[in-house]
Amino acid sequence: MREEEIEKLRGVVRDCVSKHLYSSAIFFADKVAAFTSDPADIYMQAQALFLGRHFRRAFHLLNASHVVLRDLRFRYLAAKCLEELKEWDQCLQMLGDAKLDEHGNVSDTKDRSVMYLDKDAQDHEINISAAICFLRGRAYEALENRAQACQWYIAAVKADPLCYEALDRLIENHMLTCSEESSLLSSLQFSPEDGWLSSFYTCLIKKQDKENVVEAMFDDVEKENACSPSSDSSFNGTLKNNTDLLACKAEYYHQCGEYQKCFELTSLLLEKDPFHLKCTLVHLAAAMELGQSNELYIMACNLVKDHPQNKATSLEGTFLSSWIGQGNAYAALEEGDQAMLAYRTAARLFPGCHLPTLYIGMEYMRTHSFKLAEQPGNLEEEGLAQTICSSDPLVYNELGVVAYHMKEYKKAVRWFEKTLANIPASMNATWEPTIVNLAHAYRKLKIYPEAIKYYEKALNLSTKSLSTYSGLAYTYHLKGDYSAAITNYHKALWLKPDDQFCTEMLTLALAEESRCDPDSIPGLIS
Repeated sequence: MREEEIEKLRGVVRDCVSKHLYSSAIFFADKVAAFTSDPADIYMQAQALFLGRHFRRAFHLLNASHVVLRDLRFRYLAAKCLEELKEWDQCLQMLGDAKLDEHGNVSDTKDRSVMYLDKDAQDHEINISAAICFLRGRAYEALENRAQACQWYIAAVKADPLCYEALDRLIENHMLTCSEESSLLSSLQFSPEDGWLSSFYTCLIKKQDKENVVEAMFDDVEKENACSPSSDSSFNGTLKNNTDLLACKAEYYHQCGEYQKCFELTSLLLEKDPFHLKCTLVHLAAAMELGQSNELYIMACNLVKDHPQNKATSLEGTFLSSWIGQGNAYAALEEGDQAMLAYRTAARLFPGCHLPTLYIGMEYMRTHSFKLAEQPGNLEEEGLAQTICSSDPLVYNELGVVAYHMKEYKKAVRWFEKTLANIPASMNATWEPTIVNLAHAYRKLKIYPEAIKYYEKALNLSTKSLSTYSGLAYTYHLKGDYSAAITNYHKALWLKPDDQFCTEMLTLALAEESRCDPDSIPGLIS
């Protein structure tokens, strides 16, 4: 057969693949490979078999080739076949021996003669080494060697920052602490035309920073053009309405307690892309905080129908939200042992996420095991949560609660003040209990002016808190300002008329004011 006829058949194969006619692609690719015996045509046949989900046959074809160990394309595709067959040890063997140094760089000591006989393309290709590193990470993760998986995912991103899948696994599986994520991002080498990608990655990992910093990051990405300023392209679109960026911004709003803004944003995004899974999860969390029971029911029904494999720990063991949700459900039922089991499993599977260890500490507090909740020398629960994510104010809030219950009020003040200093957005009603707790701690230390200041600050956020009014009234009472105390006891009793503490203290305050001010006693002439 003439070369032009062979080339025409190759074009038929490529067209069949583009139209997803895989059986036709396999048929014609087989004939081309029979006519030429060219490694490139054998690879094309194996690729068609792989896309047609004939993994065992594709692997046999590649493994029988004399170039499988010399051409990275052959080796990588053969390993991909083994990945689909869940033969993870053989997958790692096919990828060959390689070592990582302490900086995440790959050294392959046995494969100096390896070729990469790829197409003559002008496109910006992802480095084959990055793809191989990522596949190694997938294999190690499947073998539950998460430490090795993490290292190979890091190596994949370092080999080529365009290998987004590796970064996504690191972020979604919480394999790195916040500081480790920042360190990885700073080590990546982006090409000049990929500056927008660097900014986008920054938004993905730095959502715990201060409000002005995070908002500035989002603004930078939204204004980025796909082309560099020096480009003469007429394309001038931006990422302002990109679904992934909006989902990232929604996560930020949820983390800083802006639940209404989060819910409004996710609602708009889901109208545009109803099956955006990451946005769906944030939407559910915001709906839960806002008490949107109807929305939760509708979304739950849709999730069971559309994503059944992702929402149960028995089907998808690496789904963090399921483990946390299971633990919280058991904790609500006061099944402490079952809750701890779920939290500990989550902590083991997601070492870069501080939430499981935080919830473990909170569960200890629920059972009044305050020493276990706080002491890093015992189980390192709260201490580990603080180490993993040092910018999460919720961690410091819980440490303050522990210190308060242990009557270490100076320490409690320090933790509560650090909580407020780390709130990523403007103060809102979400943090009102923290401000009240700080006021309580100052009251216990008899620093009444500071206590009053924070009680009043809490009232600026919410005027329906019995604890705030009673605490403010009691502080004025201790300070000897009975008139202010009486006023605030009345406000507290307006919220809860049968509150025993406020009723008793109001009676006492009235009596003490009468003793101090004879003019206030009816019928008494001074």
